Amino acid sequence: MGERERAVGLHRVLDPPGVLPQAAHRLDPDPAIGPDEVLVAVERLNLDAASYRQLRDAHGTGAALRRAVLEIVETRGKMHNPVTGSGGMLVGTVTAAGPDSPLGLRPGDPVATLVSLTLTPLAITDGLARWDGASEQIPTAGHAILFARSLAAVLPADVPVPLALSVLDVCGAPALTARVVHAHPRTAPAAPGRVGEVVPSVGGAAGPVVAVLGAAGKSGSLSLAAARRAGAGAVWGLVRDDAERTRLEAAGLADRVVVADARDPLAVAAALGAPADVTVVCVDVPGCEHGAVLATAPGGTVVFFSMATSFTAAALGAEGLAADVTLLIGNGYTPGHAELAFRLLREEPGIRAMFPAGHP
Repeated sequence: MGERERAVGLHRVLDPPGVLPQAAHRLDPDPAIGPDEVLVAVERLNLDAASYRQLRDAHGTGAALRRAVLEIVETRGKMHNPVTGSGGMLVGTVTAAGPDSPLGLRPGDPVATLVSLTLTPLAITDGLARWDGASEQIPTAGHAILFARSLAAVLPADVPVPLALSVLDVCGAPALTARVVHAHPRTAPAAPGRVGEVVPSVGGAAGPVVAVLGAAGKSGSLSLAAARRAGAGAVWGLVRDDAERTRLEAAGLADRVVVADARDPLAVAAALGAPADVTVVCVDVPGCEHGAVLATAPGGTVVFFSMATSFTAAALGAEGLAADVTLLIGNGYTPGHAELAFRLLREEPGIRAMFPAGHP
């Protein structure tokens, strides 16, 4: 097999042949690595929010949930939820790195993968015995394989591992949000030394209005902060209940916080009151596509980050509403995404309060 095929992990695909690892039904997690691979001793998995919610709703917590996750990994050689099509990410310690690996990792490095578990060869050896099922973070033991085209970040020393994992799991959302806002025609170029500050544009127009659905979650709160720094004229947060509104208002990350069921298009539009220029969807349940489209102004942009999104529903819903909006799929990777997310965590006091209890 050629170097290009190995770089993307084609040699690890067992079934069906010829597809890339993410699309494969089964991968080979053999710990014997090739010259361009990296072996990681797994210490913790982080299931993505949509996958964890689906598995928990189907199996509850405890032994049944552990069995369900173990069966997926043992059957597929990766953590790839067949219902949601999503996975998550992991943290661990590098145990071996092939001499031709371009990732720059060395044995002993504490790392988090920045690619999905749906394409990462994985084996679990402890039966998930230490996981109570109450959180999407799973303490475990096993090993994973990184390819030449994989992404991983060495964990920062000043951020506790559970919190770092939570941040890295969603770091694509604030980075792409910042890119979209920064490129918006209503965003003024920042003056020298004021990068990320809101500066009046030519003619006095404010920057774009950004609405985040699911704003009290991990990706939502980071996206609010990123939008403001990128030059948004106003940032609105939509949450599901009064408890989330109280938390988000206390964090000071949004100019305005409203409550609505993101699955109810008319309720979303009514709660926001006016359409946004950019709408960012960070809700971990299905059925939020039409509300996001209806909440967005003509010529605006909707960014979907939830793995619960039906992109067919989004596209056909926009067509059915005669909505002239751009629909973007957040793919989880934007250059510099990990660095931006940690910078927001360190510099925005309200961010840490929005992460789940137990992630210090």
